[in-house]
Parts: sequence; C-alpha cells; structure tokens
Amino acid sequence: MSGLAHESSAPTDVNDDVATVERLVKDFLAEHPVETTPDRELRAARYDAGLAFVHFDKGFGGLGLDSSLQPAVERLFLEAGCEDWMARNVIGLGMAAQTVHTHGDDEQRAKYLKPLFTGEEIWCQLFSEPGAGSDLAALGARAVQDGENYIVNGQKIWTSLAHVARRGLLVARTDPNLPKHRGLSYFVLDMTAPGVEVRPLRQLTGQAEFNEVYLTDAVVPVADRLGAVGEGWRVAMTTLMNERVAIGRRGSRRGEGAIGAAVAEFRAAAADGRADASARDRLLRLWTRVEAARLTNVRAAARRGAGEPGPEGSIAKLQMAELNKAIYELCVDLRADGMLIDTYQMSRPDRSTGAGGSVDPRRAFLRSLANSIEGGTSEVMRNILGERVLGLPGEPRVDRDVPWKDVPR
Repeated sequence: MSGLAHESSAPTDVNDDVATVERLVKDFLAEHPVETTPDRELRAARYDAGLAFVHFDKGFGGLGLDSSLQPAVERLFLEAGCEDWMARNVIGLGMAAQTVHTHGDDEQRAKYLKPLFTGEEIWCQLFSEPGAGSDLAALGARAVQDGENYIVNGQKIWTSLAHVARRGLLVARTDPNLPKHRGLSYFVLDMTAPGVEVRPLRQLTGQAEFNEVYLTDAVVPVADRLGAVGEGWRVAMTTLMNERVAIGRRGSRRGEGAIGAAVAEFRAAAADGRADASARDRLLRLWTRVEAARLTNVRAAARRGAGEPGPEGSIAKLQMAELNKAIYELCVDLRADGMLIDTYQMSRPDRSTGAGGSVDPRRAFLRSLANSIEGGTSEVMRNILGERVLGLPGEPRVDRDVPWKDVPR
C-alpha cells in the first residue's frame, strides 16, 4: 500500500493537511488505476489504505486525520473518475458508518465498516413507525431478550432501499416501564433473517423507493446491539444528526444538483423565448439561497466527520427541502411540457432518488415534495432550531417522564 496506512499524525497547519491528503490519494491512484481496477476492488483497497473515512481510526478505514479533510478526499476520488456510491448506499455511507464507528466496539467495526464502504452490503434505516414518525421516541417495536438473542416484533415504515439492503439500523423498545426516551436500544438487523418482511410503498412518481418492514419474531443477536441497553436514543441521535447532513449535502459544489438543473432549464427556455425577467429573478434569488446553504453545509460536514454534528445539519436539511421544492417548481414552470411524464408504472430503484436524484426535472419535482417529510419534517427542523439555536421555549412535552406503557395512544 506504499505505506499509506502508516502516515505520521496530521500536521497542524491546514494547508499541510490538505497537501498530505492530496499526496496520499495521488500515490494510491498511481498504485490502483481507476481505469483498470474493478470498482469494488478499488474501494476495498481504499479502505485498507485508510482513505475511506480519513477521520476514522486506523484499521477501520481511516488515518485518524481531521474530519474537515474528508470532503477533499471525496472530491479527489470523484475527479479521478471513481464511482459515487452515495445514492446507492446513502444510509450506509451517510449515517451507518459514523454511528458504527462512534458507538460500536472493535469487533462490530471490523464486521460492518468495510463491506459497507465497498458496497457489498447496502444499509437501510428502521426508525419511523405508523404511530411514531415525527415523535420517534414514541415508537412501539419491541425487543425482548432471550438468552444471547433479542426477539423483535413490530412494524417500520418509510424505509428507503429496504428491498435491496442487507443491514438495517434498528431502534426498538427494550423496557416499556421507562419513559419513552430511556427505554430504547439500538441494533443492527440482518435484513435477510427469518421474520423480516419488506413490502413496497408506491410513491407519487410511480417508484417504490420506500418500503414498510414487518418484524415477526425476528432474531437479533446480543452481539449486534450498538451501545448499552437503554442507550438507543443517544445512539439514534448520532444517526439522525448525520442523516440531516447527508440529506442536505447534495450539491456540495457550486452550481451542481437541483440549481444546476434550473440553470439548464432557464437557458433552454430563454433560447425558445419562454423565459422573462421574473423567471430570471426567481432563478437568481434561488441561486443566492442555495449558495448560502451550501457554505453552511460545508461547516456541518466537518462537524459530522468528527462525530459531533451540530444544528447546522438541521439547517442544511431544512434549507434543502424547501429550496428543492422551489427550484423544481421553477423548472416545471419553465417547461412547455412541465406536467407531462412518460410513465407512472411502478418500479423499485436500487438507489436513492432523493434530492436531485432524477435526471428529469418533472419527475424530480414530484419527488421533491417528500423532501420536507423524510429525515425529519420541516416543522420538526424549525422546532429544533428554535429551541437549540435561538433559545426559544420548547414545545410542551407532558409525557417526558411518564412510563411509555402509561402514555395514551
């Protein structure tokens, strides 16, 4: 590996850090040419070299460097022609990896992180339930310990990519006698295990990217619990804060993503004489807002890498959701065939079709309507920012200290 995994500790100067990363990636790509190295083989070697998540510990895909360097590493590999796996394993790369690295033991890290990064194992997130969406802590899926295993029963919903996932991040209730936030535990679920049933949920676009998952006496080994019994909420917060940054991170380079599609639509409309001054004004206002959100998300990405995502993640997620809807609405308005789509036939994509995930702006407009729900509704994001950033009084929470089993449902 040309000594890549044996680098000394990171220099203190930021410019030196960036130069170190650039040299490491350059040396790695010289030894593993993108053109002749199969993608999965290249990603496995990248993990072994510590260039998967450079801020992770050595031996687990990282080099112990500063988390702010990870975006530069991703950029360098993408510019070299490496495949971007984020859409194909958004839960794994955006949420599961950091959660496992932060809360898992060394055996769990060794078991999960490498196949997650290589794409051998796709991940999904089993949090929301029909009766516990925005109020996640109210969930009712039960996990009862039976010797070296837990027996899990319950239903999860809105589970992206569950139909192609091998692993699932699962939060379940292990003690109904405690208040809702304190009776939860966190597990890694084998999605191929008996008792796990995945059913498609058809969306407005005709696609079934989301699913509902039924758990009927599903067995989860005690060894697959992340964190201690009853610490599920604390572990889940790591996942959720990273989720909001991951969802909001699309378009991390200036002019790409949804706003890039809007620019292309405006140019096409202008060439046909269908774009007026008001459309130009809408586009420029949206561009300004997108750029402000992008720069905010740069800060959030650095904190996310350190395992300390802050309120910037909620800002990024809220801005992404509201901006995407406004941007794709402009795209539809600029087209003469804005509401005509080729087919609504149901399909089950093998990758996320979220923010900017469709090449057709008309289909992306329909998909963007879900952005203000998934990953925490815009209303929840505003509550979080109001309470934790602005210091406003919190929403009334009359069930905070009541045992979960005694809360009316």
